[in-house]
Amino acid sequence: MSNVFLFISGPEVMIIMLIVVMVFGADKIPEIARGLGKGIRQVKDATNDIKREIKDSSDTKGIDTDIAKDINKEISSVKDNIEDLTGPIKRQL
Repeated sequence: MSNVFLFISGPEVMIIMLIVVMVFGADKIPEIARGLGKGIRQVKDATNDIKREIKDSSDTKGIDTDIAKDINKEISSVKDNIEDLTGPIKRQL
């Protein structure tokens, strides 16, 4: 398993895990993991609530929030234009 996150490799992860076990003890690790999971869940729920609130308020005011759809459409248009332009060049090569 290649870990790209913060350039940490396998042996470094094992050393960190060993330090965590030495500091907190093996019996506390599940409790810590459970607490981290609850914290991550709360952040995710809060983020979803904020997104929902923004979407609801923009819908009531008639604001278009689907910017990604418009950007993807423009990118596809530019890509098609480039392919039309480079098509004859690719065939000659």
